[in-house]
Amino acid sequence: MTTAIAPRPDTTASAALKIWALLLGMGAMLAGNGLQSSLLGLRAESEGFGDGITGLMMSGFYLGFLAGSVLTPKMLRNVGHVRTFGALASLASIAILVHGLFIDPAVWTAMRFMTGLSFAGLYVVTESWLNHSVPNTLRGSILALYWVIGYLGLAAGQVMLNAAPPETSDLFILCSIVISFALVPILLTATPQPDVSTPQSVSLRFLVQTAPLGAIGCFATGTAQGVILGMAPVYASKLGLSVAEVSVFMIALVVGGVVLQWPLGKLSDIFDRRKVILGIALSAAVAALLMEAVAAVSFTALLLACAVMGGLVLSLYPIFLAYTNDWLEPNQMVAASGTLVLTFGAGAILGPSGAGWLMGMFGPEGFVAYLALIHLGIAVFAIYRMTRRAAPEEQGEYVLGPSQPAPSATLWAEEIAETDGEPEEEAASELGDSVVSGEATESARGDPPESSRS
Repeated sequence: MTTAIAPRPDTTASAALKIWALLLGMGAMLAGNGLQSSLLGLRAESEGFGDGITGLMMSGFYLGFLAGSVLTPKMLRNVGHVRTFGALASLASIAILVHGLFIDPAVWTAMRFMTGLSFAGLYVVTESWLNHSVPNTLRGSILALYWVIGYLGLAAGQVMLNAAPPETSDLFILCSIVISFALVPILLTATPQPDVSTPQSVSLRFLVQTAPLGAIGCFATGTAQGVILGMAPVYASKLGLSVAEVSVFMIALVVGGVVLQWPLGKLSDIFDRRKVILGIALSAAVAALLMEAVAAVSFTALLLACAVMGGLVLSLYPIFLAYTNDWLEPNQMVAASGTLVLTFGAGAILGPSGAGWLMGMFGPEGFVAYLALIHLGIAVFAIYRMTRRAAPEEQGEYVLGPSQPAPSATLWAEEIAETDGEPEEEAASELGDSVVSGEATESARGDPPESSRS
């Protein structure tokens, strides 16, 4: 009689190997997106678009991203993941080529909208595949790997900025090639298509009543990230940096996010998250102003200030998500994350346009002033909230999550929910009318609703 040998459980390495095509494709997509964003900022500056027009043009991406986050699930239900992914990647590749053919702010704004819509859909498709393919026990570690690869892709895009002069069409063609390449490994993989069911939703009103700092903080940090990811290349160019120096400047910003996100997140597990948010916000405001002060001292000092500022700004979003989840039941986290993604995206629309307007009035100083004002506003609101109620009795464990406006926040929330020990299958039955009507979670704990206390 033979004894069956139990299969070995998956490790992080074996699980990552199974989804290598998804990881490679996502890295290529983010490399193309990183190259495109910096290239457009530099080319708009050289073409004399003006800071206000450039800011509005860059905001088109986030407006499209917001639309894509809403529309893509409907596309998935109609035609499936493979066709949706192929169509959106093709649109993104076409859009960047149109930039090179028509040097016009109106055309570029429309193409940025199309690019944002396409990338939102690409994130949804890729990450739903990722969620379907990874066992629950390894989701946290795979998500961390996923976002490290994403950061590396963004950094690689900045390196490719040196491949040709921004004044030519070569970089637009290169960007299109990179995005098109992302199609190949994903479309050739044999991974089954995941479920396309529509998740429950949580109203923004409910989140504002339950965790005002989390909801408003996600909006504000979305604005801040829209500033640095949309207008930082323009700011660097206005400081007189060469194309090579601009690429290093942007790499420093991304590396800061890689280095600081995890330790700051873990720090928020130890102390009251609101105090950590306050400290990060104040430090980000100081780092932004310091960046302007040291720009004339040395390029190395500017890079250090940029890395610190970028790390602080990029670290706030997952901490706001974690803080919001502290006030939610585990079965509400996945649904709430979708609403927070849209809130973040709405804030990001105001980032480049506001920065462009201020830079048009005050020069490069407007860029750092806007960042400082945003984070001072976050700090003031955090102090106000600390005077309104005590910290939650228990804080969930921080899990490395997305620092950018991507629908992967839903995957991140699923990992948090499972860490807290609530079976996800109970979500539909327990979420109920209390979420839709906006009743605060605190009523379930026996506390009066937040709105009655403030």
